[in-house]
Amino acid sequence: MINNELWMIYALVFGAALLGVQALYVLVFRTRTKRKIINRRLTLSGELSDPVAVLDVLRRERGLGALGNVAGLQRLDILVMQSGLKINPVRIFVWIAMLSGAFYLPFAFWLKFGPLAIVAAVAAALLAVYLILGRARARRISRFSEQLPEALDIVVRGLRAGHPFRVALGLVARELPDPIGTEFGILLDEISFGADQQSAVDHLAARVGQEDLTFVSIAINIQSQTGGNLAEILQGLSRVLRNRSKLRLKVRALTSEGRLSGYFMSAMPFILFLVVNLISPGYFGEVRDHPLVAPAVVFGLLLLGMGNFVIYRMVNFKF
Repeated sequence: MINNELWMIYALVFGAALLGVQALYVLVFRTRTKRKIINRRLTLSGELSDPVAVLDVLRRERGLGALGNVAGLQRLDILVMQSGLKINPVRIFVWIAMLSGAFYLPFAFWLKFGPLAIVAAVAAALLAVYLILGRARARRISRFSEQLPEALDIVVRGLRAGHPFRVALGLVARELPDPIGTEFGILLDEISFGADQQSAVDHLAARVGQEDLTFVSIAINIQSQTGGNLAEILQGLSRVLRNRSKLRLKVRALTSEGRLSGYFMSAMPFILFLVVNLISPGYFGEVRDHPLVAPAVVFGLLLLGMGNFVIYRMVNFKF
């Protein structure tokens, strides 16, 4: 009887834990998924009644603001804007300071760089921030590339239904999630508030940084100057972009082995270092203070970076 009672208790505990996990999934992950379906512009439109205020907020959230006009920071401003991250200059400087402190410890106490440890730590922190922003930009552009053919199809259907180009853009801004929903919404707002259509489309290409948008910009600008069937032009462009996307995925599948080799070769020196330290903690202690250790480590990291660059160029190319 006791065993039966214990089994019942175990079953009830297991059921309670299972229901708790499901409840957590519904509350956290499904809610987050629903929020992603509604793009940022629609969310702000529900909070702010003035469309001009919505556009102003979306613009202020992107880039470095007034600091982006400073000489030497224009490229950083473009990188932050195209990454889609809502960060301000203060947060970037905090990131650099925290990463510099984290890199300073191994450079100063293990590699014995001395005064050069501060310079090396700051340089490593700047490189890390650049890689983080570049990775966020690449993910956003990849997502935008996946959505662009569908957005063009929506515009084509709207034009063929008799709607003006501006109304067709509004369909994309309402129906599609970020990043393309908000970006087309900004494009729509700029045209609605009096901006020239060609300039607004060029601003879209500059904000996103996606190469295929150049074709869209050229097609729309030529059609606005010379006339023609814009729906037919955009439909053909959508077909071309889908074929390019298929080819890009095929190339990515064929070059996956090279990318995996690059990851493995990059991580192997650090993995071996940790394994050797765990097996024999004093193995590197004998040569730690040798004057050739720091130059050898720097030279090894440079060779590792060169190898990664070569592999990257082999598996990433334009077509």
